[in-house]
Amino acid sequence: MAFQPLGQRVLIERVEESTTTASGIIIPDNAKEKPLNGKVVAISKEIADAGLITVGDKVVFGKYAGTDLSLEGKEYLVMEDKDILGILK
Repeated sequence: MAFQPLGQRVLIERVEESTTTASGIIIPDNAKEKPLNGKVVAISKEIADAGLITVGDKVVFGKYAGTDLSLEGKEYLVMEDKDILGILK
């Protein structure tokens, strides 16, 4: 199933954080926070025309940004472009 965002929206797949700390301590699932960065997997036509964000970009977004969406067993976020804080290079 393909998802095409509308308006000024993007579809983001969260990038999973490491489950261990630098010192080797394992972080349990219930203690982990959701990551605040992800990979852009789809963009709306309006955003594509603007050329600021492209599919494949790794972006950082706000803690409470976006709407959770489940497609084909994977978790994604749909958010407006203004909720994206920056692109990781």
